[in-house]
Amino acid sequence: MNLFSLIFSFVFGTIIGSFLNVVALRFNTGKGVNGRSACMSCNEQLTWKELVPVVSFLIQKGQCKKCASKISWQYPIIEILSGLIALGIIWYFPPISWVAGFRTFLYLLVTCILLVITIYDTRHKIIPDMLSYTFAAISFVSLFIGGASWWHVPSWSALLAGPLLALPFALIWLVSKGQWMGLGDAKLCLGIGWLLGISGGINAVVLAFWIAAGLSVTWLLISYGKLKPRTEIPFGPYLILGMYLVLLFGVEVIDISLIGYLFSAM
Repeated sequence: MNLFSLIFSFVFGTIIGSFLNVVALRFNTGKGVNGRSACMSCNEQLTWKELVPVVSFLIQKGQCKKCASKISWQYPIIEILSGLIALGIIWYFPPISWVAGFRTFLYLLVTCILLVITIYDTRHKIIPDMLSYTFAAISFVSLFIGGASWWHVPSWSALLAGPLLALPFALIWLVSKGQWMGLGDAKLCLGIGWLLGISGGINAVVLAFWIAAGLSVTWLLISYGKLKPRTEIPFGPYLILGMYLVLLFGVEVIDISLIGYLFSAM
């Protein structure tokens, strides 16, 4: 993989991230994505110079050129994050063949959906069904891609990975009547299980709980000086973060080789 390809992957990813910011903000509002972007405060339409990912935010010092209102840090963060994920996918899953290229495309498509979920869940504390089901469907299709030819029959362990990873979250939602965890997290885990397999999925979930606990406690202590009860914290972004740590870097925090062995024997 040459340097130009890596730079292009990152830049392309930031452009996609800029578009995903618009998609997430307009999702379920009745607005389409065709209209030109405008300042959220003064409604001034933005020129192309104000829409260059990351660069425009830095040049304008995070302010609208007309009304000087603050621009959310969400924009450059998502743009940079999208660029880094695109770079990681191209690096670890290079499109060296038609089959590999199609899998790379699926991972990039999944990234677009998951970043919209991240933004939406962070802002509204809910994961839209349409996005989680689309992610699950793409993950399910990915099970049949690979091998010497385009298609292959996945194992029973791969097919069951999604439902098994989602089941504990669904039970928590059922027992607590939605007080402890939303059903959207279970639907999200369905796609994560199919994408990573049962071993990778469990590691992603464990990572998500650890990171969520550490960051949430730190944020509550900084914001309120104490652990504030009944604080609603979106868990979807942490699940997605855990998924990418496993997918791109192969992070393994728990040895479940025995579970993997039992499933491989099915």
